[in-house]
Amino acid sequence: MRRSVVFVVAAAALGLAVVLTIAEVGDDPDALTNGQALVLGVVQGLTELLPISSSGHLILVPWAAEWTYLEQNDRFNQTFDVALHLGTLVAVVAYFWGDIIRLIRAFFGSLRRRKIDSADERIAWFVLVATIPAGVVGLLGADVIADNLGEPWQILILLAAGAVLLYWADRSPQTKSMGDLGLRAAIVMGVAQSLALAPGVSRSGITITAGRFLKLDRDSAARFSFLLLIPTVLGAVLLKGVQDVLLGELPNGWEGPFLVGTLAALGSGLLAIQWLLDYVRERTYGIFVIYRLVAAALILLAIVGGVRDATF
Repeated sequence: MRRSVVFVVAAAALGLAVVLTIAEVGDDPDALTNGQALVLGVVQGLTELLPISSSGHLILVPWAAEWTYLEQNDRFNQTFDVALHLGTLVAVVAYFWGDIIRLIRAFFGSLRRRKIDSADERIAWFVLVATIPAGVVGLLGADVIADNLGEPWQILILLAAGAVLLYWADRSPQTKSMGDLGLRAAIVMGVAQSLALAPGVSRSGITITAGRFLKLDRDSAARFSFLLLIPTVLGAVLLKGVQDVLLGELPNGWEGPFLVGTLAALGSGLLAIQWLLDYVRERTYGIFVIYRLVAAALILLAIVGGVRDATF
């Protein structure tokens, strides 16, 4: 997607989200407000695509702001999460549409010939193979993860640990591009991605870290992370959408927050993609290492100082 189109679409999505918020369209004061949905949508769009953990931030922002509705209404929280991820999924698909079509053609071409020859064919198979571990872990361990992970004290540890790993990985030489990696590396990337189901790890953060350990250049590591998001998040959105939306009963007050949150995640997600790819062409991932450490330190101070509890 051209840069000018990115900014126009992002501005339109964010502008519409703001207008809906101000106009209080579908707003229910007894549920999640449109204003809160706007904030969480922007947080989702930025943190899903930058290596700083969207799931962690979607827990920490309401925790810090004392927005208790999502914590107290799990059914609403689950369906709202689907809406936010749909926004970032649309952002990635729109941005990489040309690449996606090219990789799909390459994949089916390799199936017809029963060979993997070109760089595009290797990338397509890489994305497919790397998606499997996260899918298996997500299906089998979703309830265990939801029940045992996601406390603020756990998130601060994972944010800090992820910062150390990213710093270490980013010192690797940049000797490979996306088409240079094989299926063995895809398995490594897939196992790494499965760890991101724990809030605080960051799906983009752990896949970029794995990519840099595999000596991918910084631009390729980010692009691979974005491409890996598509099947992973698509599967989660479809699964949760069927379970919680189609087969379940939508919670009261869903219309406004869902629409505002989705639009905000779409707009901020597009901006995050464009900014990150521009940034890492000339710079290291060091800024995200610092951010994660500062965020972890602030959480620790809030807990130690008695401002917020370490658990829910």
